[in-house]
Amino acid sequence: MRGRFITFEGGEGVGKSTQARALHAALTARGIDAEFTREPGGSEGAEAIRKLLLDGSEDKWDARAEALLFAAARADHVQRKILPALDAGRWVICDRFIDSSRAYQGGAGLIADENILMLHGFGSHGLMPDRTILLTIPAMVASERVARRDGMGTDRIGSRPDNYHAEVAVAFLTIAQADPARMRVVDASGTIEEVGARVLATLSDYLP
Repeated sequence: MRGRFITFEGGEGVGKSTQARALHAALTARGIDAEFTREPGGSEGAEAIRKLLLDGSEDKWDARAEALLFAAARADHVQRKILPALDAGRWVICDRFIDSSRAYQGGAGLIADENILMLHGFGSHGLMPDRTILLTIPAMVASERVARRDGMGTDRIGSRPDNYHAEVAVAFLTIAQADPARMRVVDASGTIEEVGARVLATLSDYLP
């Protein structure tokens, strides 16, 4: 039986990586064979492209170049890691996927959604998650979280101005509203455990 493909989306500071890893741990504790991965990255080739994308000045690439690089990284990731795991019956928990390209390079970068999806169709066979969890928090809370983690370094996309990230947040919600069968919007306020319980509740139809 094919595994489940679960992705986490959201803007900067919402806690995607934390909750994706927490879900991986919760599934493992339930005896579900699952693996955690991330984008951009997740495979050797995609990790090399990640460095190109996230290091350097904010204007290093324009939105079109970013879209192409993300699509190339995702194609390698899907082919080498995600599809083999799903075909082997494992669950794959991914920190970001196609909806991030749609929100960042699409909504905020002004590239038409159909062009982002066309690249995805060609590079990644149009693979879509079984369930996408969109984490949301007020912009002020997100900014405070990002400020607290600045000591760890902010990448060239995360360091963009507030108005850019506001457009990303709107784009994510627009995507979620257009695809309620796949997307679940989860309030990311509260403790890690409280948010984790909300995340698990969105997967109740998939859990044994």
